[in-house]
Amino acid sequence: MGEKTVLENPYSGLEIVDGQTVMAPEDYQDPKILYDKLIKRVRKYHPSDDISMIEKAFDIAYHAHEGQCRKSGEPYIIHPLWVGIILAELELDKETIVAGILHDVVEDTVLTDEQITEIFGKEVALLVDGVTKLGKLSYSSDKLEVQAENLRKMFLAMAKDIRVILIKLADRLHNMRTLQFMREEKQMEKAKETLDIYAPLAQRLGISKLKTELDDLALKYSNPEVYYDLVKQINSRKSEREEFVQQIVTEVSAHMENANIKAEIKGRVKHFFSIYKKMVNQDKTIDQIYDLFAVRIIVDSVKDCYAALGVIHEMYTPVPGRFKDYIAMPKPNMYQSLHTTLMSSVGQPFEIQIRTTEMNKTAEYGIAAHWKYKESGDGKKDVSMQEEEKLSWLRQILEWQQNSDNREFLSLLKGDLDLFTDDVYCFTPNGDVKNLPNGSTPVDFAYSIHSAVGNKMVGARVNGKLVNIDYKIQNGDRIEIMTSQNSKGPSRDWLNIVKSTQARNKINQWFKKELKEENIIRGKELLQAYCKTKALVYSDLTKPKYMQVVQTKYGFKEWEGILATVGHGGLKEGQVINRLLEEYTKDHKEEITDETIIERVKEATKRTAQVTKSKSGIVVKGIDDMAVRFSRCCNPVPGDEIVGFVTRGRGMSIHRTDCVNIINLSEAERIRLINAEWEASVVEERGQYTASIKIYAHNRQGLLMDVSKVFTENKLDITSINTHTSKQEVASLDLSFVVTGRDQLAHVIEKLRQIQGVLDIERTTG
Repeated sequence: MGEKTVLENPYSGLEIVDGQTVMAPEDYQDPKILYDKLIKRVRKYHPSDDISMIEKAFDIAYHAHEGQCRKSGEPYIIHPLWVGIILAELELDKETIVAGILHDVVEDTVLTDEQITEIFGKEVALLVDGVTKLGKLSYSSDKLEVQAENLRKMFLAMAKDIRVILIKLADRLHNMRTLQFMREEKQMEKAKETLDIYAPLAQRLGISKLKTELDDLALKYSNPEVYYDLVKQINSRKSEREEFVQQIVTEVSAHMENANIKAEIKGRVKHFFSIYKKMVNQDKTIDQIYDLFAVRIIVDSVKDCYAALGVIHEMYTPVPGRFKDYIAMPKPNMYQSLHTTLMSSVGQPFEIQIRTTEMNKTAEYGIAAHWKYKESGDGKKDVSMQEEEKLSWLRQILEWQQNSDNREFLSLLKGDLDLFTDDVYCFTPNGDVKNLPNGSTPVDFAYSIHSAVGNKMVGARVNGKLVNIDYKIQNGDRIEIMTSQNSKGPSRDWLNIVKSTQARNKINQWFKKELKEENIIRGKELLQAYCKTKALVYSDLTKPKYMQVVQTKYGFKEWEGILATVGHGGLKEGQVINRLLEEYTKDHKEEITDETIIERVKEATKRTAQVTKSKSGIVVKGIDDMAVRFSRCCNPVPGDEIVGFVTRGRGMSIHRTDCVNIINLSEAERIRLINAEWEASVVEERGQYTASIKIYAHNRQGLLMDVSKVFTENKLDITSINTHTSKQEVASLDLSFVVTGRDQLAHVIEKLRQIQGVLDIERTTG
């Protein structure tokens, strides 16, 4: 019968002290002891006794990294050894572990690719090379471009060999474990990147062993106050909850024994990020969440899973609508289990998960459990793997790469990796199961079958009845798509109703292809019109060498691709023209002094005197009674630090010095900046100026009313308001309103910060 193991540690090889994951014991910082730990772990699962390859890799890495230290002060070799241990905990083959140990040697030491190939063979060399390339980011001032390009590299590496990404995930996990040695802004950056990309990727690959720890460590550094408060609250009632789970484990064990079901019963701590997510999504306190622990029943067969479920439902009252059968309908990442929420004898709900030993292994190791090269005792490999079946979603991503620019690709990818979207299961007329994001429509279903079905769709039947195309699919629906060869193709309105990334991408691809000529013409017109408003000559900017730079930046082979993308709205015309202008300016540099700038300003002022003839209240160095205009991107108000910018053909615009448009100016553009300041009399007077702010708050009823009340009490007019709520139930409110100056603005912001649930407020710029 089963072991009564309560509150198993989810982080193997580590200790958790007051919510802190620590690399204990101290011996684990000794390379020799760490190496012994690695070898013991490999010997537990590896059929071959020959560990000479790993021994050789350690010896080479140890000497290659000799003298190098990490930010913590420890020898650098500690990091690759821990990467190897994490990979060994996933029970991966020796080649992967060797590549994990060597993953930094080519980049950080004198060892070359050729030497690695000679010593360890081509397979290891390719893995090391794949991980090395993922670490090399081309410089770009646009962080989005860098992130998208890195992800492209990542998924191309996955297509060649999934083990490259497993090494990268292990590398990121150890870096997160030691993130306390980095400066604070770097901690925030790495934590956000982990939450956005690496944890969802581990989830998509089904590796909960890595995903849960990445989530918790990212929460610890991205939102430390929430993290440590959560730790404190959980520890305050730890013994009470452990007693409750122990009671459930004891009761379930007894009933499984009586039913002659061989089972292992475990109580599992739900990780901190999971609890935090539930608190935010359901707007609950920790005292209102009872299922902080889940009981897991592990049995020998699928038949025993359902038998155990029958026993459990006889013992406890099931909570309606809280049963999920992931055995009959597995998740896309291969996860299988029965989930049921029950009511205990004392009225507390709790969750039980039932799965087989093999399913439990898949839940922990995900794709690693299936992708491993099976080895015989002599070390020879059996390469009869089903990688194509296991990673069908990867093929979709590779298709997107061929047809999307960086921004679109990143948007599509983040949608696909979204952790907060549950699946809905439905059936084709032939009885095949389709799983789609919750909230999907028949249009999503049609495109999940084939692009041609979606493009020719004219209607749908659900369970034999005609439905509207915006019908929300329910679990168990049987869907039939009606098509017609006379269909003119998808409607742009469909983009507003589809839920799946796959459907949205295919609809966009149809419009790009079918309307390419129109989009090219429209794109060129938009670029020319933009140039006209900026007093630029379009033909001067569209020289082949300038165009080539822009094509490379946005990932297009031809200029027509840029034009078509601008035409259908995928790129803003200002983005393209400004990049062309940067290249043009590099070729037409001239020495510009303060005097020539002022002359240009005066000239621009003469041409744009109609902008304002009244005294602006702005003092510009070297110019009297200058005609200026206030920029709308940052809305400066009296009291703000300001700077003047000489525009092309429209005189001077005044910006706040912290405006992102000013901060991100190129060197060529910075020559147009001129010192400016407010006249003292203007600061003292009570004029009318527009200010813009963004409020972040926990979403709740009455939030908007409380915000409006602050403005009413201060007799301020709101000129515009725009609200948005994220899937994490964090509300964003963008407001513009009229103030007399910086003091009044600061007073209003202070009042808004006192509203219940407000997390942060920032002045919006650019």
